[in-house]
Amino acid sequence: MRNIKRKLLLVLLTIIASFYAVSIVYAQEGQPGYPTDNDVNRIARKLYCPVCPNTPLDVCETKACEDWRAQIRDQLSEGWSEQQIMDYFVAQYGERVLAEPQRKGFTSLVWFLPLTAVLIGTGVVYEVLRNWRKQKTTPAAVSSPPEIPKELLEKIEREIRELD
Repeated sequence: MRNIKRKLLLVLLTIIASFYAVSIVYAQEGQPGYPTDNDVNRIARKLYCPVCPNTPLDVCETKACEDWRAQIRDQLSEGWSEQQIMDYFVAQYGERVLAEPQRKGFTSLVWFLPLTAVLIGTGVVYEVLRNWRKQKTTPAAVSSPPEIPKELLEKIEREIRELD
C-alpha cells in the first residue's frame, strides 16, 4: 500500500512539473525581447526558401525553412535588427534569397523598366488615338467631275442636233 502511494505521489509530481515547464514557455513568449511568431514572419516573408523556387520563407514547410525561421528567432532574441538579419542572409546565400531585390545597381532596372514600358505604351496609345480622331474629323475632299474636252462636247452637240 505504501508503495502505491509513493508511485501515485511520483506521478502527481511529474504532472505538476510538466505544467510548470509549459507555463514557463508561455510566460517567455509574452516577455519583451522574446520574439513572437509575428516578429519572425515579418522578416521571413521578405526572404525566399533556399529549396523551393519563389516560395516565401514564412509559408514554406521544408526543414531548411524551419531552420531559417529558428535562426531568425535566435537572432532577434539576441537583439539583431531586421536589416542586420537580412544582410546576414544575403551575405550567406546571395541576393537570390530576397523576396524584393535591392534598389541599387543593375537590379534597379527591375523597378524602372516596367514604369518606362507603361509610359512609352501610354504615349503610343495617345498618338494612335489622336491620329484616328484626325482622320475621322477631316472631311472627305469633294472631287470635281473630270473635265470633258471641248472638241468632244462639240461633237456630242452636233450629233444631238442631227437627231432632231
